[in-house]
Amino acid sequence: MSELIISVSGLRGIVGQNLDPLVVARYAAAFSQQAPPGSIIVARDGRTTGPMLRDALTAALRAAGRDVIDADVAATPTVGVLVRHLQAAGAVQVSASHNPPAYNGMKLFGPDGRVLAADKGAAIRSAFLHAPPQWQSFDRIGVLCHEPDPHAPHLEKVLGTVDVTSIAKERFRVLLDSNHGAGALLGQRLLQRLGCQVVLLGESPDGNFAHPPEPTAENLQTVAQQVRQHGCHVGFCQDPDADRLALIDADGRYVGEEKTVALCVQRILDYGSEKGPIVINCATSSMSQWLADQASVACLRSAVGEANVADLMIAKQACYGGEGNGGPIDPRVGYVRDSFVGMAQVLDLMQRTGATLAELADRLPTFAIHKTTVRVAPNRLLAILDSLPAHFADGQPDRSDGLRIAWDDAWLLIRGSNTEPIVRLIAEADTVETAARLCAKAAALVQEDPVP
Repeated sequence: MSELIISVSGLRGIVGQNLDPLVVARYAAAFSQQAPPGSIIVARDGRTTGPMLRDALTAALRAAGRDVIDADVAATPTVGVLVRHLQAAGAVQVSASHNPPAYNGMKLFGPDGRVLAADKGAAIRSAFLHAPPQWQSFDRIGVLCHEPDPHAPHLEKVLGTVDVTSIAKERFRVLLDSNHGAGALLGQRLLQRLGCQVVLLGESPDGNFAHPPEPTAENLQTVAQQVRQHGCHVGFCQDPDADRLALIDADGRYVGEEKTVALCVQRILDYGSEKGPIVINCATSSMSQWLADQASVACLRSAVGEANVADLMIAKQACYGGEGNGGPIDPRVGYVRDSFVGMAQVLDLMQRTGATLAELADRLPTFAIHKTTVRVAPNRLLAILDSLPAHFADGQPDRSDGLRIAWDDAWLLIRGSNTEPIVRLIAEADTVETAARLCAKAAALVQEDPVP
């Protein structure tokens, strides 16, 4: 049990080792105890272990007295929209996001269609670890029904954010790589409604990943080649549960995940009807900050984590938000990272500007990010973070999530892992060399007190 990765909004583990039907049942029972009255939606991404875990989850929720709505294979942002559409008490998405095939997990949603925030997640975690399940008698078992088209409400909401007719006139040729995850079921429908000529890769949601599931440049080399070979205007690459989107331009160049959010921010600031603040997390590139400065709107930074971004967006009535791992968040659709929002809105930006993806990407300011990790004893982490600002006296420290030190032209983030005795170091500057030097300096200071 202790080897499970338990976060504020769910858990994940290796199937057959620390994640099995009994763990799923207990976690489902804990969620049921804490959720408000009503039905609970169950969905999954395309992983091979998804049907087995879905069945265990559904049985446990029914045994706890919950009616269950089975959405079968659906993307994580689709689940968030569906919760609100069906006025459900919450949802469980069976997914391990971008983890390797041996992993699977459960992501929890509240009745507002958002991934659970820290306080609610902590209560469920405590019930899972310490409270026995509350199974119901034979006459109070929940019923199961199947949602015939879980994707339609999400599709209409995404289409409502863009100029469908103008995009369709462009007849964009688009490659969609869903890598045998959940994304193609809605992705193909969305792109066809936008009048695109679609080249599909990994459309069957069977979990047999054609490449490692995280949509990084290294993992997408063969996909990039196919974007160029098929003469596509753009390549869209999703992670298995389709809440993240990486971009590839017509020349087969990996544009990346960081620029997904920045381009969506540019579109809303240049062409949106509302000009409110935007929210990104403290590890996201400064490209969005630069765009906000150009538009004279505030750019606010939250702690890392989708729920933290959404919380700050709601508190500040932000017009847009997202995380730099390719997860735009448009409040008109839902407060969940959404690759489908990214696809539609990047195409909309292309048709509005008449520019190619490469041209749009190259117009953004150039920032370089460097990332590394250092092993640190957990009981020393707070003391280390307290000591570091003195070594970077010319920067502005922020302790809202670990330690973030900002300068006019760079920033450095030092934060502990929730699951390992390591510190993650992330720096952004005008060059890779400068970002790497910032990380190296911080690593040297942190390693003065290494793990025994």
